[in-house]
Amino acid sequence: MNIERFDDEHALAEALATRVLQAILVNPALVLGLPTGRTPLALYRELRERSAIDWSGVRTFNLDEFAGLAGDHPGSYRAFMQAELFDHVSIRPENIGMLDGRAPDLRAECRRYEAAIAACGGIDLQILGIGANGHIGFNEPADGLCAHTHIAELEQQTREANAQRFGGDWTAVPERALSMGMATILGARNIVMIATGAEKAEAVRAMVEGLITTQVPASFLQVHRRVDVMLDDDASRLLTL
Repeated sequence: MNIERFDDEHALAEALATRVLQAILVNPALVLGLPTGRTPLALYRELRERSAIDWSGVRTFNLDEFAGLAGDHPGSYRAFMQAELFDHVSIRPENIGMLDGRAPDLRAECRRYEAAIAACGGIDLQILGIGANGHIGFNEPADGLCAHTHIAELEQQTREANAQRFGGDWTAVPERALSMGMATILGARNIVMIATGAEKAEAVRAMVEGLITTQVPASFLQVHRRVDVMLDDDASRLLTL
């Protein structure tokens, strides 16, 4: 892993936005994997402010979506992405890859998503965040992890972290979600993991310096050939490297 440290999340977001936009300029048909949550908000703000770049050939795939929610539900990740990024850049609607939480057959929806990623030739650049318990996407700590896009049971800690989108009530957060699996994520040609805040420091330490274990799903990034870990000072404070 290549570790990059920044003074704060603003400096990190500026640097990553520059990298994303340069990648689009080099490859206008870039296939981009995107996260949701608090951590990428500063990145999406930077990308909105530099919206002159042509996104019309870019294809995106988001990591996850809540089961049972339609795309127009205010708590859905589709609604999040529309508000934070897609409504502000020139991406074509048909190039936006999102899981459908209201699909009548969720397992079939997972297979459809895998096929769509494969049809694009795989993901060129995958951006990730990390949960305080070491999860990425909705791959939660467990005795075993799913390789491909799957239905995930959410830990209470993860539901609590998403409560803000549901009126502050974590019990209103769906108990299940659809998520890319670890093999799907690791299949990306380039990965950037971003983490900010002291509450992520222990998970970052376990990801970078700990054993590879299903109890810290992000630790599997250690086996990927091209991973950049971008951290602010608070998130990096427990690293010995």
